[in-house]
Amino acid sequence: MSLDLLFFLLVTGGIFLFVLAALVRSIRLVPAQIEYIVERFGQYHVTLKAGFHVLFPFVDRVAFIQDRKEHTIDVPPQRCFTKDEIQVEVDGVIYLQVYDSAKASYGITNFQFAAVQLAQTTTRSVIGTLDLDRTFEEREAISHKVVTVLDEATQKWGVKIHRFEIRNLTPPESVRQSMEKQVTAERNRRAILQRAVGEKQALINTSEGSKTEMINVSEGEKQRCINEAQGRAEEIISIGQATAESIRSVARAIESQGGPAAVKLELGQKYISILSNLAQKDNRIVLSGNLANMDEMLKAMDLDV
Repeated sequence: MSLDLLFFLLVTGGIFLFVLAALVRSIRLVPAQIEYIVERFGQYHVTLKAGFHVLFPFVDRVAFIQDRKEHTIDVPPQRCFTKDEIQVEVDGVIYLQVYDSAKASYGITNFQFAAVQLAQTTTRSVIGTLDLDRTFEEREAISHKVVTVLDEATQKWGVKIHRFEIRNLTPPESVRQSMEKQVTAERNRRAILQRAVGEKQALINTSEGSKTEMINVSEGEKQRCINEAQGRAEEIISIGQATAESIRSVARAIESQGGPAAVKLELGQKYISILSNLAQKDNRIVLSGNLANMDEMLKAMDLDV
């Protein structure tokens, strides 16, 4: 075989392999959530979605590949000065997503790097308007401000900023120690205040209990006196009623037949009984009448009924 024929075969084989490789490269399988940016003769031609695609060899080429999934980008720590001239170190995380692959490819060179730089500058400017104490209280406000600025800037990049989270906000060691002392003092003040409020409430409860006890005792004493008075009144009424009934019974007995004689007899017996008791005590008794005639004695005592 001559050298010319060998050279021809080698050149032909190389061309064939090159064409075959170009044909293979023209077949593209695009995964889900991935988009290919295709250029034709150096100009943007089409965006390939997920699926099977065939390109024109030597004419079309995949210039950019964009991932449509949400990206998580770390924002490196940076030193910022607060409004009261305190230096703090801040870092965070950006969550973004490509919604227009063509703009993300041609609108900016590196949208991730640009988003990080813009987040850092915006964070510095926002923290510069706040005092140190407010920077810890208004993390959400800082994050919202950064997201607003980033979202406005990245619209022409075909990128959507979902959120920005401040991961760490670290003051200097001296400031941190002062803040810890301040927090401890505030905690002690609250504890003393709570203890004083508790003691005050305990005293109030004790006095209220004593007051209630005294009221209950006085009410009990009052009710006892009322009950005793009512009992004595009822007793007096009962005695009076019994006495009246007894008097009425005696009057009815006197008015009946033989009543006056019975009364005289009863009075005579009581008179003799009294004289007998006095005589047993060695008392001197002066009689104004004759004991043998009881009727005359009773008349003398005005006991004649």
